[in-house]
Amino acid sequence: MDLRVLQYFLAVAREQTISGAAEALHMTQPPLSRQLKELEEELGRQLFLRGSRQITLTREGMLLRRRAEEILALVEKTKSEVRSVDETVEGDVFIGGGESEGMRPIARAVAAVRRDHPGIRFHFYSGDGYDVAERLDQGLLDFGAFIEPTDVRKYDSLRLPRPDAWGLLMRRDDPLAGREAITPADLLQVPLLPSRQLMGENGLAGWLGCDAAQLHIVSTGNLLTNLLLLVEEGVGCALTLDGLARNRGENLVFRPLAPRLVSWIFLVWKKYPLFTPAAELFLRRLKAELDGSASA
Repeated sequence: MDLRVLQYFLAVAREQTISGAAEALHMTQPPLSRQLKELEEELGRQLFLRGSRQITLTREGMLLRRRAEEILALVEKTKSEVRSVDETVEGDVFIGGGESEGMRPIARAVAAVRRDHPGIRFHFYSGDGYDVAERLDQGLLDFGAFIEPTDVRKYDSLRLPRPDAWGLLMRRDDPLAGREAITPADLLQVPLLPSRQLMGENGLAGWLGCDAAQLHIVSTGNLLTNLLLLVEEGVGCALTLDGLARNRGENLVFRPLAPRLVSWIFLVWKKYPLFTPAAELFLRRLKAELDGSASA
């Protein structure tokens, strides 16, 4: 299996027809069909269901599509790293993390690096700790920003200076909207939309004083955007961080938990990394940014 065949496979998966993929690849249909047939024979699995109008992927085909996208992304990242090894610092830096105001030191470091080195490009991937850890471990990211609760011991890490406070995001007409803060007893009474990571790590158990299984969970999510829509439609209240809830709609309110519950953000990277000059420069600039904040 070579990279060119994976590109052919992804083109067919994307276009859903041999003719459309052949046109996108600037080649004729017979050699493309032959390459796909040889790929299925090599893997010993059927990858496509060939209908009269379009081609769809089998379960094995969907798995290969995911892996092929990861492989080709890693190849492009590796090319960028190799090309960046020269006297002029250029290249790409890949950062994954949640969307929070606590990420601002990272944004400031990016701005500082870009002022001095406009040839460095930054690529951000949004996801929760599970998503980011997977891509970091696969080599698709240089850095990941993890929000507690999460275990960062297998990585090198920096703790960012501003923790986020947990609270409840709800509609203004919700009975709890008039409260200054939300107690454990309050939380047990409402339909909740918590983050997938918070529930997966059982990060509420100590604060609640009981098993989080007693909560009324109606939906979970890995990012807040879709949960916001559910809150607006009255499905429930989102258990989230103040740094994530800053861009809430006018009809929503955020109330902190009491007693206060906070989560720190950690920027992590693999132990013993082989950084590109661009990634190494970013990390040095971020450390300087954090040192400056601490001494200010």
